[in-house]
Amino acid sequence: MSKFAALLPPTFARTIESWLAEDIPSFDYGGYVVGDDEKVATLYCKSPGVLAGVPFFNEVFRQTGCVVTWSFEEGVDIFPQNGKVVVAEVRGSARRILMGERVALNILARCSGIASRARRLRETADRMAFLGVVAGTRKTTPGFRLVEKYGMEVGGADTHRMDLSTMVMLKDNHIWATGSITNAVKAAKDVAGFSIKIEVECQSEAEAYEAIDAGADIVMLDNFTPEAMKTAAVNVKAKGVAAGRVVLVEASGGITEETADQYMLPGIDIISFGTMTQSVPHVDFSLKIAH
Repeated sequence: MSKFAALLPPTFARTIESWLAEDIPSFDYGGYVVGDDEKVATLYCKSPGVLAGVPFFNEVFRQTGCVVTWSFEEGVDIFPQNGKVVVAEVRGSARRILMGERVALNILARCSGIASRARRLRETADRMAFLGVVAGTRKTTPGFRLVEKYGMEVGGADTHRMDLSTMVMLKDNHIWATGSITNAVKAAKDVAGFSIKIEVECQSEAEAYEAIDAGADIVMLDNFTPEAMKTAAVNVKAKGVAAGRVVLVEASGGITEETADQYMLPGIDIISFGTMTQSVPHVDFSLKIAH
């Protein structure tokens, strides 16, 4: 059992059930062809990456009546030799193995791809001696958020806010709709409890100062160049100190795996990456029945 599996809500099994139902809405024609003879299928990894998504993979095959035995612990880096490496075995009837095959592989490939990018970003931070948080964003796939956030955890990144209820993030549209940063923060404070942090997306140092004066807990410096970020982050942190509060500074907006090291600067507490989930390469897995 993966140590990360304890994070998952019991309702994730229903999500898996719905994905299987989506993939087999009526007759399983291929299942009829192969029948119910007992078989063993081998899970191969064919590209390097971090293994992630094991509980989801297990649950798919639990629901189809199969048993999975793993050769690796979740979270390890896998480096296929000679093109592929055996990661696990799935035992069950041929029909039931193939019933879960594609759903399980899709989950594992994407979750492992996200974990792999998260791991590389965390390793970059360590190499740069950056003490801040490396985080994902809410730019997740509808219906697949739990898997994608789980991949961030396995890869060693922070999940950032899980949903709209987790933290108040006031972006440009909130500010435009209310007339000012001050108005938006005030309205948020009227309804958010003491345990909910308020973050404000800022396009300039002036906006960041207004956010701090209004009582924001976190200031996001959005779409700054590395040069502008270097100066702004230090100034904004100093403004928070002058206000007598600890204000966190987040760097975000267009930061990629290739440019990450340029933003690992003094004054930055968090760097968030939409690219941790968007356009992320998947890890290549295949499942083959022995013959």
